[in-house]
Amino acid sequence: MALTPLDDLNRLYGKLKRRAGAAEVWSNYYNGDVPLKFASPEFKGQTGSLFDDFSDNWCQVVPDATVERLVPIAFRLNDGTIDSAAWDAWRRNEADVEVGLAFLEALIAGRSFGLVWKPDGINTEITFHDVRQAIVDYVPGKRRVRRAGLLLWRDGDQERASLFYPDAVYLWVRTVGQLDGYGHELSATFGGSGWVSAGTLPNPLKVVPLVALENRARLRGKPTSEIASVAPLQDSVNTLWAHLMTAADERAVPARAVLGMDRPTKEILDQDGEVIGEEDLPIDRFRRDRLLWLEREGAQIAEFSAADLTNYTSVIETAVRHIAAQTRTPPSYLTGEMVNISADALVASEAGLVAKVQERQRYFGAALRELMRLEALASGDASRAEAISMGSVVWRDAQFRSEAQYADALTKYKAINVPDEALWERMPDTTPEEIERWKSMRDDQAAAITGGSIAALYGPKPDITEAEDVPAE
Repeated sequence: MALTPLDDLNRLYGKLKRRAGAAEVWSNYYNGDVPLKFASPEFKGQTGSLFDDFSDNWCQVVPDATVERLVPIAFRLNDGTIDSAAWDAWRRNEADVEVGLAFLEALIAGRSFGLVWKPDGINTEITFHDVRQAIVDYVPGKRRVRRAGLLLWRDGDQERASLFYPDAVYLWVRTVGQLDGYGHELSATFGGSGWVSAGTLPNPLKVVPLVALENRARLRGKPTSEIASVAPLQDSVNTLWAHLMTAADERAVPARAVLGMDRPTKEILDQDGEVIGEEDLPIDRFRRDRLLWLEREGAQIAEFSAADLTNYTSVIETAVRHIAAQTRTPPSYLTGEMVNISADALVASEAGLVAKVQERQRYFGAALRELMRLEALASGDASRAEAISMGSVVWRDAQFRSEAQYADALTKYKAINVPDEALWERMPDTTPEEIERWKSMRDDQAAAITGGSIAALYGPKPDITEAEDVPAE
């Protein structure tokens, strides 16, 4: 039986909300907002809410180390030329900034989404959305063919939905908090009777314009968050720190004990001054004043050495090394230790991260190519859309190198007659516009040489007569 648009809305809405719940968990880990785990009930009973706001947050470092190296700088057509029109549209929509946020959300939650649309029918917009706002449905058995896409957003007390199909877009709206006859909120998850149609629009692109950016996608299985493997170790590190600080509060300094003496007491007198009993003196005052009188003969003081807190820190360091190994994050990012390390050793330590980033560039690059193909279709340029779908994304070098290393490598490439344009493209943060400007400057320089205009290169020839008037020293 064919599904109606409302059926698709109900199904995709429920699926989106389930994904949103998991995404919220990973987002909380990224922000360091997680409860203390792996602690005994007795420990929690003693500390209460003391460590509720504490987190030694490594879940933020891992995705940040990857996303800072995921920087697209151009789009290349299938013939190898730079697509200046695509890059102009990219920057016009500030996608060069927003795409970094989309990559970060994909690394944290496993997915993010890009949308190409003409809201006013004239100007093409490229926008990005997180997993709590969008979802894409695929044709069964075809992993890359999008059947439908859903985009949600809130507008005051209303929730709005756009359901994209290749031929049309269905718009829906519902009032948030509207109740049915049983007191339950009317939601698409429970039948969707709260949704009201807000009209239908044609889809001029003839394809679902919502594209998923997936992290670590698999042939079977779901895209995975970078934080999923870090979370258990993060929980253990937080608990170890809580135990360490609790031990430090009580056992970080030597403890002293009085032997052979009763506990200090004072007499309890009645209104006539008669002794009717005694009570223990509070020890806190003696501890604060650092004074104690030993009145009984034979009383002595024993000392217990302070606890060795390195037993905790060594386990924490081991957990951090495991995080580095499992996520291919350089140890220098996590420990901050870079003493007497050579350039070759630093490159070797970052090899795993560079390989991971290059892998992400391949998969994220496919999604970005599809977005720019949709942008070309929205602009009415079908031939450019076909060319960019077979092209590639130009990324900034994933390996951080010094200028001296780049200069040395490019000089050696030049010695084997690699063209200047190819060398310029290998320089970090060099944009296609800057390369075009360099080419123009080089052509002007060559024209000045062949035309005999030496002054255009080195300035006007000095006046000899003026030089002769200068007295010799």
